[in-house]
Amino acid sequence: MSDNITNILVVGVGGQGVMTATEILAEAAIALGHDVKKTEVAGMAQRGGVVSSHLRFGPKVLSPQIAPGTADVLLAFEAAEGMRWRHMMRPDALALINTGNLTPPVVELGLFEYPADPIGEMRASGARVYSFDASAIANELGNIRLGNTIMLGAIADHLSFSADVLERCVLQRFARKGEKVIEMNRQAFAAGRAAAAEAAKTQGAAEPVPA
Repeated sequence: MSDNITNILVVGVGGQGVMTATEILAEAAIALGHDVKKTEVAGMAQRGGVVSSHLRFGPKVLSPQIAPGTADVLLAFEAAEGMRWRHMMRPDALALINTGNLTPPVVELGLFEYPADPIGEMRASGARVYSFDASAIANELGNIRLGNTIMLGAIADHLSFSADVLERCVLQRFARKGEKVIEMNRQAFAAGRAAAAEAAKTQGAAEPVPA
């Protein structure tokens, strides 16, 4: 983080909730009084195309665009997309990556070849990566759509503000859907935090983004 600006890049495939996750992160930052800018680039998002979303917050943010080599956190809902955006990370940045298998349509159509080991390639390049299967966790909790909340839980302890603030913003999204849905998302958020913490123990020392 430079000039008290936090840069978060969220990437994945359409339908995974990349844009929603970025909106909730932005809401949390706004709730704490930060100036917030964000931008999205969606390629056939509704059809499963690749999606990326830039989020920047701090005392004063002039541009929504994250420059290459300056992202503090890369939140990747899909592993190959995480690898593809590796160049956006600063040297001591953290990548939080879902290992759940979701092959992008561009691969299924034969336009691109899926990398054999995207996470291994990222680590080989020197990136700090915490990986976990958010998709499997979501299925265990009973709904694959909980993957979005799990990923938000994963990033919660690697931000410059309390995880409680982000959790409140997540649960507010489901305030009108009943206590059962709220509780499922509360469990998913906690599961995401636990998955990231376990990954930190087994894959490297965990260091939050400095405030």
